[in-house]
Amino acid sequence: MDTLKNKFNPVIILLSFLISWFVFAFLIFPNVNTIYETFFGTGDFSLEPVQKLLSSERAVRSIFNSILLAVILTCTVNFVGIALVLITNYFDIKGARFLKISYFTTLIYSGVALNLGYKLVYGENSPLTNLFLQLNPNGDPNWFSGLFAVTFVMTFACTSNHVLFLSSALKSVDYQTIEAAKNLGASQWTILRKVVLPTLKPTLFALTILTFLTGLSATSAPLVFGGKEFETITPMILTFANSSSSKDLATVLALILGVVTIILLTFMLRSEEKGNYMSISKTKSNLVKQKINHKLGNVLVHLFAYGAFVIYSLPVLAIILYSFTDSLAISSGVLTLDSFTLDHYFLAFSSLEALSPYLVSLGYGLAGSFLVVAFCLLCAYLMKKYNNTLTRLLDYVLMIPWFLPSTLIAVGLIVTFNTSQWIVLNQVFTGTFWLLLIGYIIVHIPFTLRISKSTFYGINHEIEEAAKNLGANSFYTFIKVLLPIILPSIAGIFALNFIGILPDYDLTVFLYHPLYEPLGITIMNATSNSVSADTKALTLVYTAILMVLNTLILTAVYGNVRFKKRKRRGGTHE
Repeated sequence: MDTLKNKFNPVIILLSFLISWFVFAFLIFPNVNTIYETFFGTGDFSLEPVQKLLSSERAVRSIFNSILLAVILTCTVNFVGIALVLITNYFDIKGARFLKISYFTTLIYSGVALNLGYKLVYGENSPLTNLFLQLNPNGDPNWFSGLFAVTFVMTFACTSNHVLFLSSALKSVDYQTIEAAKNLGASQWTILRKVVLPTLKPTLFALTILTFLTGLSATSAPLVFGGKEFETITPMILTFANSSSSKDLATVLALILGVVTIILLTFMLRSEEKGNYMSISKTKSNLVKQKINHKLGNVLVHLFAYGAFVIYSLPVLAIILYSFTDSLAISSGVLTLDSFTLDHYFLAFSSLEALSPYLVSLGYGLAGSFLVVAFCLLCAYLMKKYNNTLTRLLDYVLMIPWFLPSTLIAVGLIVTFNTSQWIVLNQVFTGTFWLLLIGYIIVHIPFTLRISKSTFYGINHEIEEAAKNLGANSFYTFIKVLLPIILPSIAGIFALNFIGILPDYDLTVFLYHPLYEPLGITIMNATSNSVSADTKALTLVYTAILMVLNTLILTAVYGNVRFKKRKRRGGTHE
């Protein structure tokens, strides 16, 4: 009887219906409808949009530029990322802990905020450009633009995954294998190339694919630094989407981007299944940092380490420094003692209107992060409790946003909900406050679900059984027993999603309501030369506050985790 009651629990049935409706309405239906509207919009199958796209030299060039950028970034980002990880975790470099702070700055600001920082350092009105023009009066003030500028910025902006995940993978390398290679007479270079790096292959392979996809769908960096001579796919999709006569071209470009993404991720997953990288050591020893014996090599590595420190630090310092200066200093790039002021900070907090972009983004961030965490927690719990064909199918379907670029998801939502649709009770969402919130929830589902599932499966099943034996129902068990256990992990997921939503531009630019301008749009607008210096100054204040806020959030979440680990280790010695 109890089994039958659990099987037909009305609450579970209602939740399953709501989940199924959301998945179909916002993950499946928009993408299928986009394909239908593109190729069957006239009632009959037609390849006219594809032919129209291929006849556009500008569109074809953007595809080529995106592929070129993606290929270059896979080389440059991997080189810099691996180098940073080795500098901070493998080689014995003087001041490594100090250097590590600058290498992690990409975690506290990214996207348009990061591009704003690089423009302050290398842009046409920056002190560096002014010095360059003084040395070479005939020089081009817009020297930092095109493929070189985009590649440079994205190379140092996209190493966050390396310093996080590759560092973790490196720490799992068994030091005994390194010692064994040393005893056999292998040089440091040979050990690094044939012992250490092969162990990191799975992580490196995944990071390479993710870097390629990042380059392929790059948005803010090409918009800020690319100029007319270097346009890529996503900015071109944005241009076409804003024109009523070219919306079909935007859709076709987004579909091309989606197809390439699916092919690459499928290739990555299959390659991971075939690969088998395991340590054969039964008792691992912790990695010990290696001193570089080669004198010239030691000097070059130290030069690279401190050179990278300067490159990573300058944009952050520029944002903070210029946020305390007047409009004249920001527009001219000339800093004097008289330039410093707190007026812009007072202005930023003087009224709700001045804080509007921040309040909008905070609202979206809190609502989007809470809803996606709640949704994925529910799905993960049902997948664990009812491990059957339907829950496994749900798991696969919820990975759709992982396989599709955010650009295609945005275009699908716009095309589908631009008119009334029966699946949402004939509501029109395009041009409303709600569409962007739906977009934020969708794109953060795969990451949130993966972490939620691993958290649930890490809980001892006996705890739930004990609560059940004491008479607790499923809801009470979840709220009073399971939720407190997984709360630290959930707080981490919430924080990362929140930090990702606050400065987002790539998805926001397609879906935001003009009357509710989020922070990412405000910061991007400030990178334009046509914007007044006062507006730029206010945006710099927003960006500086954003970095401080992100730092506090990351420190609160991950600093607390490290403290607990140290406390546990200390407890074992007592």
